[in-house]
Amino acid sequence: MDKPKYQRIILKVSGEALAGDAGFGIKPPVIEEIGQEIKEVYDLGVEIAIVVGGGNIWRGTIGAEMGMERAQADYMGMLATVMNALALQDTLENLGVPTRVQTSIEMRQIAEPYIRRRAVRHLEKRRVVIFAGGTGNPYFSTDTTAALRAAEIDADVILMAKNNVDGVYSADPKIVSDAQKFDELTHLDIIAKGLQVMDSTASSLSMDNDIPLVVFNLNERGNIKRVCLGENIGTTVRGK
Repeated sequence: MDKPKYQRIILKVSGEALAGDAGFGIKPPVIEEIGQEIKEVYDLGVEIAIVVGGGNIWRGTIGAEMGMERAQADYMGMLATVMNALALQDTLENLGVPTRVQTSIEMRQIAEPYIRRRAVRHLEKRRVVIFAGGTGNPYFSTDTTAALRAAEIDADVILMAKNNVDGVYSADPKIVSDAQKFDELTHLDIIAKGLQVMDSTASSLSMDNDIPLVVFNLNERGNIKRVCLGENIGTTVRGK
């Protein structure tokens, strides 16, 4: 069996990734495909933690644009991430992958509250852990959640799975035909160049804790496994 490059990872999956081409809701064939790819990585012996977004159901920024109080809109977005986490948990367990959902907002009837030591113990016992509810605070994105949890559980890397984008570009490649793709950057480059990879809070947190980031295309079958095995795909963002 191939030896993975990383032993413990944070996989950041956007809510939109679960919707497929529909753009809204959860598309069963898509989430099953993602589950299969996660299982392939799990079978390599990699310890997997997942941060899932909620943009396929609700975005806090949209609520704010509608005139809703931003904090209230953000809490609705946190609840959307819990729905996605439960769907992903069900998919993984149907594939024989033991999974636990931990939420930043307590809801004991459906998931565990987030406790760092318990999360680490789950990973050591070969359980996939899905972090839902963001950080539990408004004004923070799930990108920041990924950076925060990666630091807390001492993850080797954050894998940022993007929809139909194979790395980090100098501009949107769908709009700017001659946009330059970067093979390697630092978190400081991301902040200084204003590149739309993760928000500045997440980039600063990753830089301060020396956590590398790999940005790659989720829609190409097998990419999660390839990244874990150390193949040079997408864009690698070094911690420092």
